[in-house]
Amino acid sequence: MAQSKPSLYTVVSPALLHLYDVKDTIVVVIDVLRATSTIATALSNGAACVVPVDDIGKCIALGKSLSGITAGERDGKIAEGLEYGNSPFEYPREFVGGKILVLTTTNGTRLLHMALARGASHIITGSFANFSAVCEYLVNQQQPVLLACSAWKDRVNIEDTLFAGAVVKNVRQHFSINCDASGVAETLYEAAGPDLYKFLKEKDATHYQRLTGFGLERDLKYCLTMDTANVLPFYENEKLVIHQGQNNFAS
Repeated sequence: MAQSKPSLYTVVSPALLHLYDVKDTIVVVIDVLRATSTIATALSNGAACVVPVDDIGKCIALGKSLSGITAGERDGKIAEGLEYGNSPFEYPREFVGGKILVLTTTNGTRLLHMALARGASHIITGSFANFSAVCEYLVNQQQPVLLACSAWKDRVNIEDTLFAGAVVKNVRQHFSINCDASGVAETLYEAAGPDLYKFLKEKDATHYQRLTGFGLERDLKYCLTMDTANVLPFYENEKLVIHQGQNNFAS
């Protein structure tokens, strides 16, 4: 008898997370603009680890105790009391190499902690920057998957849904997908075509407006480009590190 395929679901907002089972499931936390793109970039550039926290005060305290870089944003701007922001361009190898990055963001780190609170034990982060690494890992693991979009303060956004759709399109044949949200995401990605930046601009996406208003078009274009930091951030022991082997964490 042929082995049944594992399930794959997409949740388009953290407000819907409670509807899905995260136990015994690979949860892919998606925050394309910009948390998960920055996490992949920092690790690709040699950061020792990224410690994601959901509170600014905790970020500052942990940064001091770990002698790390305290970084993050609220509403797209560097949060008060933190040294650095959420731009991938702030973390080149010569700055972040060998260091601990303690990061807090409006949406992505919040969703990661929500998933942990619901009992998730297998979390990775996904972005276009590490698209191929994510897809390869999911196919190789052959476990149930939840593509979890961070959205914007629980409101669905285009960019995270686009990434979920790209993953669905790429891995579809390896999973059982009985999920309208996955179909919607895949349809959106196919409609976008190859120029995702142009698509966000044409649709006047809210986060496009927000980051453009801060003069961050360069960030936007980077975060919508495939495989610029193609590593797999894996959450273990309260930090994100580069996954070193396909068999280490298989259940």
